[in-house]
Amino acid sequence: MRLKRMVLGLGLLLAACSPHSADGAASTASASPSTHPVSGLPIVPLTVTHAGKAIVFRVEVAATSQSQAHGLMFRTEMGPDEGMVFPMTPPRDASFWMKNTVIPLDIIFIGIDGRISNIAANAQPYSQEQILSSGQVKGVLELNGGRAEQLGIVAGDKVAW
Repeated sequence: MRLKRMVLGLGLLLAACSPHSADGAASTASASPSTHPVSGLPIVPLTVTHAGKAIVFRVEVAATSQSQAHGLMFRTEMGPDEGMVFPMTPPRDASFWMKNTVIPLDIIFIGIDGRISNIAANAQPYSQEQILSSGQVKGVLELNGGRAEQLGIVAGDKVAW
């Protein structure tokens, strides 16, 4: 009898810890991945504040030299509110190119003060032309080409991740 109660108690405990709700549906609280399914990079929220309005993106974080060198090369699509951020530690002058990059990108340079210093809009796929920051940056954000203009994002806007 005691063994039956222990097994029943264990079963109830496991049911309570299940990712399903009371109606049997799977829980969606943890459904959004913390890593990108293609790159395997961590995904974090990034906010651009423009004219007092917060614009939120979910971005992959390319923090290592290897992930920064690869960036969004060979990627054929990206969601409208997705992107990739390249933290620059320590801050430095940055240079990007579009070699092996299939989709046009807005390359947004984030100054040491956390504000956008300059934007290279609609960078041409496959181009080997260097795209430079105007001064030292603490990060670079890549979005789908034309997205910054669509949302009104401009130099001087604040970026945080």
